[in-house]
Amino acid sequence: MGDRILSIDVGTQSVRALAFDPRGELVAVAKVPIEPYVSPHPGWAEQDPDLYWRAIGEACGRLWAGGLDRGSLAGVALTTQRSTVVVLDRDGRPLRPAIVWLDQRRVEGLPPLGGKWGIAFRALGVTETVAAFQADCEAAWIRAHEPDVWDRMAHYLFLSGYLVHRLTGRYADSVGAQVGYIPFDYKRQRWADAGDWKWLLAPIDPEALPGLVPPTEPLGEISRAAADATGIPAGLPLIAAAADKACEVLGSGALDPSIGALSFGTTATFNTTQRRYVEAIPLVPPYPAAVPGAWSLEMQIYRGFWLVEWYLREFGHAEEARAASLGMLPHEALDELAASVPPGSMGLTIQPTWSPGIRVPGPEAKGAIVGFGDVHTRAHVYRALLEGLAYALREGMERTQKKTGVAIRELRAAGGGAQSGVAVEIVADVFGLPVSRPHTHEASGLGAAIDAAVGLGIHPDVPTAVREMTRVASVRDPDPAHHALYDELYAKVYRRMYARLRPLYEEIRRVTGYPGTL
Repeated sequence: MGDRILSIDVGTQSVRALAFDPRGELVAVAKVPIEPYVSPHPGWAEQDPDLYWRAIGEACGRLWAGGLDRGSLAGVALTTQRSTVVVLDRDGRPLRPAIVWLDQRRVEGLPPLGGKWGIAFRALGVTETVAAFQADCEAAWIRAHEPDVWDRMAHYLFLSGYLVHRLTGRYADSVGAQVGYIPFDYKRQRWADAGDWKWLLAPIDPEALPGLVPPTEPLGEISRAAADATGIPAGLPLIAAAADKACEVLGSGALDPSIGALSFGTTATFNTTQRRYVEAIPLVPPYPAAVPGAWSLEMQIYRGFWLVEWYLREFGHAEEARAASLGMLPHEALDELAASVPPGSMGLTIQPTWSPGIRVPGPEAKGAIVGFGDVHTRAHVYRALLEGLAYALREGMERTQKKTGVAIRELRAAGGGAQSGVAVEIVADVFGLPVSRPHTHEASGLGAAIDAAVGLGIHPDVPTAVREMTRVASVRDPDPAHHALYDELYAKVYRRMYARLRPLYEEIRRVTGYPGTL
């Protein structure tokens, strides 16, 4: 048996099979693009669960065809997109398409929680928050709208748990993958006790939920059936890792709570690793980290760097054409566009809340662009979009610092958007902090491999594995003059926008019904 780790990373837009050595060097990679979802109805996002499984087999097959020696592998790690729900019958067959995390269906007209919980939530002023949880819960929707599926359901899993089952034959999942509307006790990192209000929100039979395994512990071994489908050697141990964001934090080396991990992904996030349970927003828990017994305190912008794709699709046709003619990637052309505009975008300011939140921002939220003048062009809009994302992430950092009392001293950037030099430069200048990028942009896969390296005994513990397997590839220090400009725009303009515009957002919601009222 070798000492390399096969890391399977199942994202929203692709499935990647990655092989890492004990130093965290990426020795082989295969990427299979996938359709993120289909929408049989407006706002729905679904996908065939078997599509992910087939893509894993195809990605692994490309690794072997590329010359990776299967005998060099010591074990396997799995990380996936969060909160995608798969329900199975007693024979392990999917009863319906997976409900992808981007799905926006809701259960309307549910009565509010009553009894002692209803009284407690009213006293805390979080009744609407809990009602939003109820309305968004996939289990509640299936029970209300697909009773035949509900009655036949024997296993209620996230995508991670479904793929663990396909790989090992066991109904198990990592503690670090439990992020969503489920009866999970985030503080104690286990299924909630009987009588907990979360069972009222997500009324799932406890027998339908998987067994939970902490990160770095074994989930099982690759089965003969999985070996036949993927080419992964049968009997290799599958080690528990965590969800993709948690693995990205670990893969960027952000173990200390004074290091902020920025994810420039579809959902943009600011994360810190905490050794104690802290709710920065009441009732919105920190998620399990990829580190056993720790939490990722996360502030998120739901439609984060998705906005880059939105801009490219709606306004970036010239950049797409230019990139094609010069053999560039469209995002390289967008970088040039943003770099052509001075810091601050001549006062154009974007609030990037294109999708509503639960509490921060609230369910009434909209996006906004203010400060237009006749000097502004598409280039200003694009740079202002990147600046608005940086402002929102900084707001998340400040909320984290206020709650934990720990000052952030440096930032680590990962995710697809972190490959943009201009985006990293803007973040450094807005935060006034150095921003480093890890030695590989496959930070999520690397984080999963770090967990596996510990579980396999290649490294004795997580801190050692992080020291051995992560490195900083580049650092961008803030420009003092640019930071001073951004500091003033952030404090005097951006921070005041939401409170000023919220009454208008609420009126838009009342008049149009968008976003849907509870």
